[in-house]
Amino acid sequence: MSAPVLMYCTEVCPYCVRAEQLLTRKGVTVIEKVRIDLEPEQRDLMVARTGRRTVPQIFIGDHHVGGCDDLYACEQAGELDKLLAA
Repeated sequence: MSAPVLMYCTEVCPYCVRAEQLLTRKGVTVIEKVRIDLEPEQRDLMVARTGRRTVPQIFIGDHHVGGCDDLYACEQAGELDKLLAA
């Protein structure tokens, strides 16, 4: 069982696709996606939660990882497995 993953995303974002691919390779089978292109009011919530306007914005459990580059940096630093296992 892994920590819940939530990702604010849009349909056409290549960074969202890359982030999802990494999470899938790490064994994540369920990603709660909040599509801000379909639900524009969710963008305001995302900005309020993260202080950022770009997608993806990824949460693992209660931890805000950040965007795609932040997720890959977390993996490179050996921290991603720990977050997912929490």
